[in-house]
Amino acid sequence: MIKYSLAVLLIVSCAIGCKSGGPKAEESSSDSWKQEFNSKLSEYGHRNWILVVDKAFPTQNAEGIVTIDTHEGLLKVLDYTLSQIDSSTHVKPNVFTDKELNYITKNQVANIDEYKAALLKRIGNYQQQSMLHDSVFVNMDTASKLFQVLVLKTDEVIPYSSVFIQLDCKYWTAEKENKLRQHMKSSIEK
Repeated sequence: MIKYSLAVLLIVSCAIGCKSGGPKAEESSSDSWKQEFNSKLSEYGHRNWILVVDKAFPTQNAEGIVTIDTHEGLLKVLDYTLSQIDSSTHVKPNVFTDKELNYITKNQVANIDEYKAALLKRIGNYQQQSMLHDSVFVNMDTASKLFQVLVLKTDEVIPYSSVFIQLDCKYWTAEKENKLRQHMKSSIEK
């Protein structure tokens, strides 16, 4: 009787463990990058960078660059990233894309027009700029010497599909900064 009870208990335990372990393992893998990202975002301020990059984007040797492999699609990661930045109280995004993306044709990448439309839908409300891909590395090298750069690596395999976000202060604008500097300069001159 004891052997039978132990066997039933073991089978039930395994069934419960397997059933609850599957989805939780998938969720924790999916949520782990989000948790790490949210932690970083709360620490970051203006002049930090967040890069949402394609699968071929290289890992950097610079000490100030942190890479998280999300194992998710670029647009899904971008949606989450921008929503978290937008809901923060301290930073806002300055959005950059690769200039080369504008010149890729359907002959080169079959679904490029769909990708560009989907990307524009996500970043169209932001004042976006484009830069040559090689400039990204120069900017990251410079920024990482003083500020941390977070790279969110995705499973995207469309070339030049990455999005680069430079964080800016949400509650202090460039116009306010200019007025402050003018006021300081006029006060010093008096």
